[in-house]
Amino acid sequence: MTQTTAPRVRTLVLLLLAVTGMLLAGAGPASAHAALTGSDPQQGVVVDKAPTQVSLTFSEKVAMNDDSLRVLDPKGARVDTGNPSDISGTTYAVRLRAGLSDGTYTVTYQVVSADSHPVAGAYTFSVGAPSKTSVAVGGQEVGGGIVGLLYGLGRYVSYAGFIVLAGGAAFVLACWQRGAGVRVLQRLVVSGWVALTAATLALLLLRGSYTTSGKAGDVFDLDLLGQVLQTKTGAALVSRLLLLAAAALFVAVLFGAYEKRDDEEKRDLTFGLAIGGTVVAAGLAASWAMAEHASVGLQPGIAMPVDVVHLLAVAAWLGGLVALLVALYRAPADTPVEASAVRRFSRVAFGSVLTLVATGTYQAWRQVGTWSALTGTRYGQLLLAKIGLVLLLVGLGWFSRRWTGRLAQTAPGTATGAGTTGRTSPAAEETQAAERKETAAVRKGATGAASSADGEPGGTSSADGDSGGTHSPDDDSGGDSRRTAQLARQRAAMDAARQKRLRDADPHRFGLRRSVLTEAGVAVVLLAVTTVLTQTEPGRTEEEAKAATTSSAASSNSSSSSAGAVTLDMPFDTGGQNGKGVVRLDIDPARVGGNELHVYVQRPDGQAFDIPEVKVAFTLTAKKIGPLPVAPDHITTGHWAASGVQIPMAGDWKVAVTVRTSDIDQVTVTKNAQIG
Repeated sequence: MTQTTAPRVRTLVLLLLAVTGMLLAGAGPASAHAALTGSDPQQGVVVDKAPTQVSLTFSEKVAMNDDSLRVLDPKGARVDTGNPSDISGTTYAVRLRAGLSDGTYTVTYQVVSADSHPVAGAYTFSVGAPSKTSVAVGGQEVGGGIVGLLYGLGRYVSYAGFIVLAGGAAFVLACWQRGAGVRVLQRLVVSGWVALTAATLALLLLRGSYTTSGKAGDVFDLDLLGQVLQTKTGAALVSRLLLLAAAALFVAVLFGAYEKRDDEEKRDLTFGLAIGGTVVAAGLAASWAMAEHASVGLQPGIAMPVDVVHLLAVAAWLGGLVALLVALYRAPADTPVEASAVRRFSRVAFGSVLTLVATGTYQAWRQVGTWSALTGTRYGQLLLAKIGLVLLLVGLGWFSRRWTGRLAQTAPGTATGAGTTGRTSPAAEETQAAERKETAAVRKGATGAASSADGEPGGTSSADGDSGGTHSPDDDSGGDSRRTAQLARQRAAMDAARQKRLRDADPHRFGLRRSVLTEAGVAVVLLAVTTVLTQTEPGRTEEEAKAATTSSAASSNSSSSSAGAVTLDMPFDTGGQNGKGVVRLDIDPARVGGNELHVYVQRPDGQAFDIPEVKVAFTLTAKKIGPLPVAPDHITTGHWAASGVQIPMAGDWKVAVTVRTSDIDQVTVTKNAQIG
């Protein structure tokens, strides 16, 4: 039975690692937790005059550095000046150089949201008329690549290390105090501390590159590290490292002085360790709560303590589950896990599940908010998957409780039921009989060896007789002690093997081990889903950002339709007397279909004046449409108009205006306009 268990364990572990790797790899770049909800100028708009600044509005407060907001001209040169400034808490602006020429400009941004995740993007607007640009406007990807993958892995390892450290220690103190002297449990808890410490250091080094360039070569950039230490996330990671120093002292006491105390002293020390361990564990959990989802959004003053309690409950449940699994499989045969310890852990796990239900319900309401966000956003879908895994774990825990109720507690040389009957099973009786025979044989061998060594004075052994020599007393004494030590080791090894066989032969204990192993496998996948969930934009934020963007676009369209969005000013000079001026075109609503066209002619000083003729033509060069001529009617001094001007297709139209100031003096001026 035990020979087939190990391959199954290895296969399950490999399968779990593969599933975890696929989940982490499929997570991709970290999703934006702060969304761009507005901009000025807006995306794709064509403005008549160059703006003096560009402003961006996000769904929540973000952190910026000197290069977070950049504006590039058509050739890719920066035209922004100075550092970005905070205008209203969620709106940030950067000033532009004066005298910008016509063309298409690109706005790029790369910021860090208040819950520590990088956000990036880009869009374009045009001055005067659109033009070709050498700047590629794609989705700005941050949090991806090798640095993003390592950062995600570091987050997973840090969660796992905390769960094993806090949950394993809690299992020893609250459920199985004898486990403080079990080497495999000591190694488990210490490995949790090492994993959390190493992952925290790695996250601290990766953080600067993760939120900026994404280059592996920037991981050891001291300037970036200095910037990280000044952020909320950097402070949280440093605090975690300081608390880990206190956790190291806690572990040293738990697995050192604690085991050597008598029962009365151990009770007092247990209380102190419980209080101190809870404080340290709560502090470690707070290092996540103070820098991630719980610290922003609705009710952060309530959400952060709730998040701390949630993490502690997860650690008590899943970390204790891992400790129980290790104890069931690897604990020495003379120190088996008692059924009472398993029952105590079952009660701890039940309380943890109730706590998780309460805190998880609050967190789900806070991060999702609506049923549509629960099913229609990636965060909501991952949350549903997490809920399903938790329910599966609860179901498996129910099976484990059934095995616990029937567990046959194995002690060295005995086998009793989980209850209080104390009766010896037939299998145990056979094993005990075999033990007695083996013990008698070992003792007989030891007696024979001693008699041979203590023979009559002057006697010789057969070997000595053959050689004609005699024994040296020192040789006899040394050989006897070596044989006695060897027999003692053999006897101890046989005792341990018999105890292990007896323990593993218990079908109830085997069933419990298998059930707990399955629970641990589901817990590994659950932890991977949770890690991806913490890197995904909350459903409530995503829906609010979509609503804000839609509202902004609708407002822009409404304003454009009512005000005649496209206005073109074109200076002209026909070369004759009174041949200089400015012609202004208003196209309302600048959409496909019928439009109102107004033409105004003014002198350089702004005074309206009449000229003999004004003609307008529209050409869509990309589709080889036009020119479509328009002959506006004269309305009043310096004002011409035409109604029902048909624009057949959306696109970048060239508008040509021919101005004639005398019988022989005329000129045609052009400008592009985005219509539709």
